[in-house]
Amino acid sequence: MSLIALVKGRRGASGFGHASTAEEVTQGIDLSGKTVVITGANSGLGAETARVLAMRGADVIALARNPDKAAKAAELLPRAVGVACELSEPDSVRQCVKEILAMDRKIDILICNAGIMALPKLEQKDGYELQFYTNHVGHFLLITGLMDALSEDARVVMLSSYGHTLAKRGIELDNLSGTDSYSSWRAYGRSKLANLLMAVELSSRFEGSQRTANAVHPGVIRTNLGRHLHPVMNGIYAATGAIYAKSPEQGAATTCYVATNSALSEISGKYFSDSNLCKTSRHGRDKKMAKELWEASEKIATESV
Repeated sequence: MSLIALVKGRRGASGFGHASTAEEVTQGIDLSGKTVVITGANSGLGAETARVLAMRGADVIALARNPDKAAKAAELLPRAVGVACELSEPDSVRQCVKEILAMDRKIDILICNAGIMALPKLEQKDGYELQFYTNHVGHFLLITGLMDALSEDARVVMLSSYGHTLAKRGIELDNLSGTDSYSSWRAYGRSKLANLLMAVELSSRFEGSQRTANAVHPGVIRTNLGRHLHPVMNGIYAATGAIYAKSPEQGAATTCYVATNSALSEISGKYFSDSNLCKTSRHGRDKKMAKELWEASEKIATESV
């Protein structure tokens, strides 16, 4: 059996694996009456995730970077509304929160899907490295702003990545600006580690309730997430994809599995890949770091007002 066939044919304890699709992992699940909020719903994994959850009966609040993209995302779905949410702009995120709260709905599933990857040169916003600011701080503002609107058994799903293992130094709270040293992949890894630690800390804060928070690695998917890659890195990305790449339908599977599967109703603070529990880096299990990141994020949020 070839390596490609072995990787793609493997299934785990959940009964699903690398080749499973979002439709497959949600087969037989009825989400009627449930409300889903998802960032980056206009393209790639976000669009496929939104499509499948809507297919299963959910009402979708589709978030995208601007009003036009959000509206177009919603037009493709039944029972959907689009809301602009530019994660790198705190005012945009806060306006998004305001609009969602005005809908007076309980949110059953909150999926933090959108992100940027491997910016070749250091870019900053409000003094912070842009990948960290967009991928983590924007979602932090969204989640904390919507906390009171979460249903009693709400699920928060953070799209992390195996790339979190690239953050060998952890979050580097003393270098959130990126100016002391910058590596495109280390910075990306740090932002994905932050997404993972967000699930860890949320899980601690949800203790005593039925709410859960988990993180997922969707896999290597050829979407526009890689639009900033250097041509050489794009070639490596493509070569790796020849073995490991998933279609968007497969890439959205783990998110949909974690967001909907009844077997996970009491599982929280964990990390999933290929729709199965997966081990993180040592930093990804560091509850002290998760708490410190939360406290730093609260400070950043206050500064951005």
